[in-house]
Amino acid sequence: MTSSDRRFLVRPETAQDHDEIARVVTAAFGSPAEARLVETIRASAEYIAELALVATLDDAVVGHVMISRCTLHTEGAMTSIVMLSPLAVDPAHQGNGVGGLLVTTVTTIADANGEPLVVLEGDPNYYSRFGFVPASSHGIELPLPDWAPEAAAQVKPLTNDVAALRGTVVYPASFDVLGDH
Repeated sequence: MTSSDRRFLVRPETAQDHDEIARVVTAAFGSPAEARLVETIRASAEYIAELALVATLDDAVVGHVMISRCTLHTEGAMTSIVMLSPLAVDPAHQGNGVGGLLVTTVTTIADANGEPLVVLEGDPNYYSRFGFVPASSHGIELPLPDWAPEAAAQVKPLTNDVAALRGTVVYPASFDVLGDH
């Protein structure tokens, strides 16, 4: 039986998951930097516990996603919004729908919590299937690292989207561990 024959369970992360989350994130990105990002977000005021999820298979963590707070600078105002970062799936389970299940679940919860939108930087070919569109088309700018194409800046409008939410995303200090924000 392959992992695609079994059902993945998505649930909020717990303290007991932290080591396995670090392992999965490190394996998925091929670097410990993103695992440090997860730890730093978790210890920050931007952390939203109900929006930090794991996917498990037979009680083993095989995926992780996190949505946390960031700031949108608009004309004369600063507004708290949410950002999806990072999304990680154990390489042994990539291609089995784990990432999509995590993205769909976490954005559904963010929508139910009344968030107006979710921003991220990532592959538009992947995230567009989940309702993400170019951030520029929504009047939002994300400062991207030099290596990222402009199309990596994306937004998913949710039920409570407000036309006035336009401006530049400011990453929280927790993202400084990546060195390119």
